[in-house]
Amino acid sequence: MDQSVAHYRVLKRLGAGGMGEVYKAEDLKLRRTVALKLLPPEMLTDPAATLRLLNEARAAATLNHPHIATIYELGQADSLPYMAMEYVEGETLTQKIAQGPLEISPALDIAIQVAEALKAAHARRLIHCDIKSSNIMLTSDGDVKVLDFGLARPGVAQVGDWPYSAVAGTASFMSPEQARGEPLDVGTDLFSLGLVLYEMVTGRQPFEGANCQAVPATAL
Repeated sequence: MDQSVAHYRVLKRLGAGGMGEVYKAEDLKLRRTVALKLLPPEMLTDPAATLRLLNEARAAATLNHPHIATIYELGQADSLPYMAMEYVEGETLTQKIAQGPLEISPALDIAIQVAEALKAAHARRLIHCDIKSSNIMLTSDGDVKVLDFGLARPGVAQVGDWPYSAVAGTASFMSPEQARGEPLDVGTDLFSLGLVLYEMVTGRQPFEGANCQAVPATAL
């Protein structure tokens, strides 16, 4: 890809998922390091993907909390939508767990910080809907930052009321009601946080599968 997007100079690729690619970049105007999220090339013509990026920016931008990554800007350069956000130096909780299960005390500390972030989101009537270890960053100072509000929904919502035609989320971390496409409330995030806590102390996910159909029926 081009080494610059708008007034951001791309430094290196940090990672990618099904809905976006994230790069470490330098904001040439404000001279600060940011995380730059872009849509994958194959999704540039997908209105739903662009809407998800917009939703993520709008949802996270309404929140001001030390355990939620700050959104700086949503823009477009040469038909390429992008979102600039706080760059978090550290590792994902997924990477941390890969080194071995956590002791109870640090696991609870992480869970409490995530819960505080969710409390702030829920107070603004936002349900995250995709709490999982890869969306939780651990800073070099040991603080927690919750990422990716792309699936966030306001209040209590039916899947059909949201701009995605299918059940969206990560199967292994979904609440039963989310997997079944039922109305959601803040409990869906708390269920997912419980699964993250289980993964932290055991080193494995309680319900494993590539999709909702593959996850054991007892989980749903």
